[in-house]
Amino acid sequence: QVQLVESGGDAVQPGGSLRLSCAVSGYDYRGCMSWFRQVPGSAREGVAAVAYYGTDSHADSVKGRFTISKDRAKNRLYLQMKSLKSDDTAMYYCAATRSGLGITACLDDFRYDYWGQGTQVTVSS
Repeated sequence: QVQLVESGGDAVQPGGSLRLSCAVSGYDYRGCMSWFRQVPGSAREGVAAVAYYGTDSHADSVKGRFTISKDRAKNRLYLQMKSLKSDDTAMYYCAATRSGLGITACLDDFRYDYWGQGTQVTVSS
């Protein structure tokens, strides 16, 4: 049984940093893993993804500020967030696919089979 559990969300001030973690169990790491975010009334947005072979991709809105990484030995997927802005406020979800995909395909939310329950990030003064 694949289980993804996010943690690390918090309320922070603009310009602050935060690291989100996703505890992974029952997964073979042969698919794509990613972080998505969503705010009420808006579509789910792909934030960052990493393909099974290691290549990563980040949305333009977070490029240079966020970094996705995975550590199979620790059974963790991370999202390091720096220079946080109010627009980064959202529920953040980690996700994984059953099958291996190219990095471009990893950006499509409809391709994901496993999802965590989310962790809230709030950036405000």
